[in-house]
Amino acid sequence: MASETELYLNRAQDEFLLAKKDMELSMDDSIKQRLGIPADKTFFYSVISHAYYSIFYSAKAYLFLKGIKIYPPSEHKKTYIQFKEFVKKGFIDKELLKIYENELIKADDMLKILKTEKNKRGKFTYNIKSEANMPYAKESIENSRRFISFIKLIIESKK
Repeated sequence: MASETELYLNRAQDEFLLAKKDMELSMDDSIKQRLGIPADKTFFYSVISHAYYSIFYSAKAYLFLKGIKIYPPSEHKKTYIQFKEFVKKGFIDKELLKIYENELIKADDMLKILKTEKNKRGKFTYNIKSEANMPYAKESIENSRRFISFIKLIIESKK
């Protein structure tokens, strides 16, 4: 049976795969046609979300490896704070924290948009087409790939 660390890492890899597939779907009209999706439809917001979650679950895998279990409420905030402590102590490359901070900001922006829509308090915070998110989505996939790769190396070195 897989350890909880491995389960979090597997979830991170699943989220990364979904981010890549949503990017591919957003940019390939032949896939859209085959699936019956309008050619002008994109899913860059989903790419950013899945990339963020891949980083989040990677961070949780690392923390679990170190004996730290994070539970709701405020699971994302607690994970970030604990992960940041390992960076401050010199255990994790500061570049990874930078990647994590960038993804956290994007996820927070997405939650603000969702909250605004859910509560029906007017227009979206950002009234832009999904296509405008493409550069951010590409950046998120690269950040996620780098983050997961590093965490995976750490976890595998402990086996």
